[in-house]
Amino acid sequence: MYYGDMALTGHRRRPHLTTLAIRRKGIVTIPEAIREELDLHEGDHLVATVEDGRLVLIPASVIPDDQAWFWTPEWQAKEAEADQEIADGGGPVMSADEFIAELAQRAGLSADDLT
Repeated sequence: MYYGDMALTGHRRRPHLTTLAIRRKGIVTIPEAIREELDLHEGDHLVATVEDGRLVLIPASVIPDDQAWFWTPEWQAKEAEADQEIADGGGPVMSADEFIAELAQRAGLSADDLT
């Protein structure tokens, strides 16, 4: 039986909220609509905090966003190619100063412009 917005249990009805059940070992399933809205996928990490007596889950990036490019399949393929070239004894070997000079030359600059 309801009294206005209050059920006999004393809780207000909130039709815009989704209720989740905590299962064995604390497992909670995030509804598909919420996962899609937040672009969450299996294996993604969430930061859990308690704020004002509420559980708050925040999508977390284990890899900082400004470094995500390094972990793309394309970049990792290039890394594997470079690693294989080095393992095969190929590729130039140079000091840091020689490397900077090479970069400067390719850019049409003086090595002093880069240091």
